[in-house]
Amino acid sequence: MTVVEPLPVRPPETAVEILARAQALAPVLRERAEEIERARRLPADVVDLLRGTGVFRMGFSRAHGGPELTSIEQTEVIEALAYGDAGAAWCAMIGSDTGLYASFLDHAVAEEMFPSLDMATAGLLFPNGRAEIVPGGYRLTGRWQFGSGVTHADWVVSGAFLYRDGEPVHDSILLMVPKADVEVLDTWHTTGLAGSGSCDYTITDVFVPAEHTLTFAEVRGGTGPLAQPEVHMRNMPGVALGVARAALDHATDAAVSAGREDDYRTQTTIADCEGDFAAAREGVYGALRRQHEVLSAGGSLDDLTPRERAALPLSRRHAFRTARAIVTRLYDLVQTTAIYRPSPLDRWLRDTTTMCQHIVAQDRILQTAGAHLLGGRPAFPLALGITSSRR
Repeated sequence: MTVVEPLPVRPPETAVEILARAQALAPVLRERAEEIERARRLPADVVDLLRGTGVFRMGFSRAHGGPELTSIEQTEVIEALAYGDAGAAWCAMIGSDTGLYASFLDHAVAEEMFPSLDMATAGLLFPNGRAEIVPGGYRLTGRWQFGSGVTHADWVVSGAFLYRDGEPVHDSILLMVPKADVEVLDTWHTTGLAGSGSCDYTITDVFVPAEHTLTFAEVRGGTGPLAQPEVHMRNMPGVALGVARAALDHATDAAVSAGREDDYRTQTTIADCEGDFAAAREGVYGALRRQHEVLSAGGSLDDLTPRERAALPLSRRHAFRTARAIVTRLYDLVQTTAIYRPSPLDRWLRDTTTMCQHIVAQDRILQTAGAHLLGGRPAFPLALGITSSRR
């Protein structure tokens, strides 16, 4: 078993430190991947190890005392963790949204809600719940799916439709509640990403103060590149890219160990997959770099050309789809060795298949980007950072 030096007690302060800690943790996550998958959630000590890397704090702005990693740097961190285990990286990606949500809360409220920058958030943003408007806030009830990391989260954010006196208001909102107010249901029996613990959860008649709610249409406590409506989607492809890189390295090492350096099929498959990976990865980081250039210069998402803006969700989708295709081809290349559960290729095949069912990897993204390019109506405008003002 790999011996891991205890992570330094001092919290990391820079992107370089957080990335280095994530890279150091990756071999440990790989070694424990089977255990994580069997548990169908992250063991408590693995959560602590992730917390020690600084991944949960990386989205907090400097105004909150955080390291304020760019979306490019955040994606690199998630990619490094996914090289070890997809489920752990998925939870890290979701949990790191805490600091990003802080920009959509009043600054003082965020300071009170998040006394530690290493607090993790989970939850489903789609409005599956019901929020009854009451004096001072809302009473929230509902059941949500896909609560990735909800078993270890500190806060849970959930989407809900608004009601007043029992009648729908035809609007929705996001509401944050402490994990103690949430009941987790053991529903996460899935093809892949088992370790993410993305269970259903319920909230029943919980009062949520108005100041603990948010909407991506209203930035209340932040400015700059991270205070944007679609910021929580940007680092997602890091999971897919990290898994694809791990699978390529594994297949390459296996081929060399088996003496297949001069086998034509092995050569062409590895080379073709490397080409696909390089193109997909550059697509993601190229789109993020251009976005950061515009936003860090004081511009807005509207200052991107239609192609530049569409490139963001398209590159995310392409990364997920390409990762699945790469793993599938490598699985075929390795042949019967890959079918046994101790093989990481088996787990990566199931993980990439499962993550490709997420909305960011679905055809709805193609329609959204295509509509934007053609001047039509996007089905999922938030993927482009487009919101409508609250009514």
